[in-house]
Amino acid sequence: MSSTVLESRLGPVRQTYAGTTEFPPIARAYTEVSQVARETGLLRRTPWFYTAVGAAIALGFGGAVTGFILLGDSWFQLLIAAALGILFTQVAFLGHEAAHRQILSSGPANDRLARVLATGVVGLSYSWWTSKHTRHHANPNRVGRDPDIEVDTVSFLDVDAAQARGVRRWITKRQGWLFFPLLTLEGANLHVLAFRHLIGREPVKGRATELGLLAARFAIFWTPVFLFLPLGMAFAFLGVQLAVFGVYMGASFAPNHKGMPVIAHDAKLDFFSKQVRTSRNIRGGWWATWLMGGLNYQIEHHLFPNMPRPHLARAREVVIDQCRALGVPYTETSLWQSYGIVIAYLNRVGLAARDPFDCPASRTYRVR
Repeated sequence: MSSTVLESRLGPVRQTYAGTTEFPPIARAYTEVSQVARETGLLRRTPWFYTAVGAAIALGFGGAVTGFILLGDSWFQLLIAAALGILFTQVAFLGHEAAHRQILSSGPANDRLARVLATGVVGLSYSWWTSKHTRHHANPNRVGRDPDIEVDTVSFLDVDAAQARGVRRWITKRQGWLFFPLLTLEGANLHVLAFRHLIGREPVKGRATELGLLAARFAIFWTPVFLFLPLGMAFAFLGVQLAVFGVYMGASFAPNHKGMPVIAHDAKLDFFSKQVRTSRNIRGGWWATWLMGGLNYQIEHHLFPNMPRPHLARAREVVIDQCRALGVPYTETSLWQSYGIVIAYLNRVGLAARDPFDCPASRTYRVR
C-alpha cells in the first residue's frame, strides 16, 4: 500500500517509517465496544459449541484411522494423509482458542488444554508459540516488536528484503509467487522449531512436559505409518500430511495482517486503532468461520482475544458501528482477494532485493 493510498484512507496522519503512520488517539473507542461486549454476553464461554467441535474432530480422526486400516498397502493412503493434515490444523485452531482462554472457565485449565492440543496432538511447542503469539497480539505489524513480520525466508519489510543474500535473495525476488509453495514446508518447519526451542539453553516453562508430549505424539503417529506401509509410501504419507498441514495453517493465518499498514517502532497509537487498522477480516460467514477456525474475524479477535468463536460475528456488528462513527477504516475482503493482496504485497517488498536503492518498494517505504 503506497503512502498516498494510505493517507487517502486514514485522513491526516504523520508518515513515520516504511509506509507506517502515527494515528491520532481515540480515547474511549475500545472502552465503549468492550462494555457493549460484556453487557451483551459476548465474552461468556460456550462449552456446547466447543464440545460439538471437539466431537466432530474426534470423529474425523476415527474415520481417518479406520480408513488407514482398511486401505492397507495402497497409494490411496495419501488421501488419508491429506485428511490428517486438515484435522491437525483444526486441532491447532482449538489449541489457539484454548491458549486465548476462550474454551474453559479458568486460565490454568485452558493452559493445560492448549498444551495437550498444541504439543501432544499437533506437535508444536506450546511455550514457544505462546511467547511469539503474545508479542504479536500486543503489537501487530509494529516494526521491531511483532515477531510475525520478522524475516524468516520471506521478507515482510523492504529493509529486510534489501539485505537478503544468496539463496534467500533469489527467493525474496520472487517471494510473492513462491509464498504458497513455500508453505508446503511450514509443517515440518514448525516441528523443527518445537524441538529446537525445547532443547535450547533458554529457560522454558514446562520443558519436560512438552518434550514428553512431543515424543509420545510422534511415536503414536509415526509408528503405525512406518510399521504398516512400505518405506517409500510411508515417507510420501508423511510428506503429504505435512504439506497439507503447512499450507492450511499458512493460508489461514496469512490473510489476517499481511499487506495491512506497518507501524513504526516508536509510533503512538490507541489500542482500538492499532488493532483495527492492522487487521483484515475475511467475508464468508459460517463457512469461513469453520474453514479458518474463527480467524476470519481477525479484527474482533484482536480486540477481544478471549471471545469464543461463536460470538465473533455479533461482535463484528458492534465494531463496525464504532468504526463508522469514528471514521476508522474497517477492512474486509473475500478469501481470494486477501490472497491476491498478500501475493502483491510480498512481490512489492521483494523488489528491494533486486535494486534496494531504486525500486517502488523502497520509494514507498522509505523513512521520511
